[in-house]
This record gives sequence, structure tokens and C-alpha cells, in this order.
Amino acid sequence: MATNKWRTSEDVRAQHGLIGPNAILQMLPVLDQVLGPTRRKEIVAACGLRSIPDGTHMIPEADAARLHAQVRREAPRLAAFLSQLAGTATARYILRNRIPRPAQMLLKVLPAGVSAKLLSQAIEKHAWTFAGSGQFHVVDPMTFEIIDNPLIKGETANHALCHWHRAVFARLYSELVAPGMACEEVSCAAQGGRRCLFQLHPRPPAVIAGQNMTQIKAGLSEAQ
Repeated sequence: MATNKWRTSEDVRAQHGLIGPNAILQMLPVLDQVLGPTRRKEIVAACGLRSIPDGTHMIPEADAARLHAQVRREAPRLAAFLSQLAGTATARYILRNRIPRPAQMLLKVLPAGVSAKLLSQAIEKHAWTFAGSGQFHVVDPMTFEIIDNPLIKGETANHALCHWHRAVFARLYSELVAPGMACEEVSCAAQGGRRCLFQLHPRPPAVIAGQNMTQIKAGLSEAQ
């Protein structure tokens, strides 16, 4: 079986400005489902995305950044929710296609602290697929940072913007370390500085349900 080019880190280490295609591919179905195909096409056209990745190669990180930024401009109230859905879908793709089933089974039965350490090491090893030219570091097994995150390059905001990354980390940890894990972006480069800092922690089920309902109501209101 042929190996997809974007799966190999050697190609990426020799180049800069590339990111995994799921930064785009997992966002498009979410836009279709929530906003509708017509609005998705408008967003894609507005951000200047000339072609849709076929999933076999790394892609220019600037393409992904423009799409994510356009979503924030076109649907400001719903952007966080859309990005979280796309990030969760990305994590599901990783679980289906990138982490061997025996490894997943092992992580699920190990103590959470051990699983978190092993998973964080694996994430760091493959950080080029979601951090692109940014510098990814494991601060501790439950804390990550991305320096110069390309998906928010040039953005300014009074709140954190990296909901796609948060959702990827939260779903992977919820599936492989402990159910119901949440990921909080403690600081975001869009708020000033260069560092996006992410912390994982358990989240009570009641909080999860309340947040989801609030997001769904906001999404339905904006999509109409």
C-alpha cells in the first residue's frame, strides 16, 4: 500500500508553511451541515481557496488560516462552535486512521497519568501535521503550547481563537486518557504575544451539556 506523502515527517521538516489537510477538509462538511452548501461556497470563495485538498498531501498553512479567518468573519457568533465541530471531526479522523488500534486499547487501560504522558509524546512527535511552521512544545502531559500558531497569524482579539486545536486535543484525551476531558486555551497569541497555551482537565458532565445547548441555540439562530 502506498503511503500518503503528508504522513511522513521528513517531507515537512525540509519545508516550511505546510499543515495537514484536515485543517480544511474537516471544516467544509461542518459548514455544509450548519450553514448550508451555498454559504459554504461563499466562504470558500471569499477566502480565496482555489482548490479543495484531496487529502493525500500536506497543504499551505496560509490556505487553512484564510479559511478559518473567513469563518470567524462570516459567522462571528458561530465560529467557535464550527471550529470545535471541525476539530472534533479531525480527532475522530486521527483515531480512525493514524493511531493503531492496539495502541488505543493500551492507552485506555493504563492509568490516566501514564496514558497522558504517552499520548502527549505522540502528539509532539506528529505536531507538524497541525501546527505547521509553529513551534509545538509539551509543557507537561496536560499542557501544550504553540509558538507562532499559523492558523491565527496576524489575528487580534480580546479572547482566545484556537477552538479547532482545543477540540482536537480534548477529543483525543477524552477517548484515550479519561472520558469527559476539556481543553482550555489559557492564553492566545491573538490576545498579544506569540504563545497559545492549552491546558487539559476533567470537565463535569453538567457543564458539557450546558455548553453544548448554548452553542446549539446560538448556531441555530445565526444559521437562519
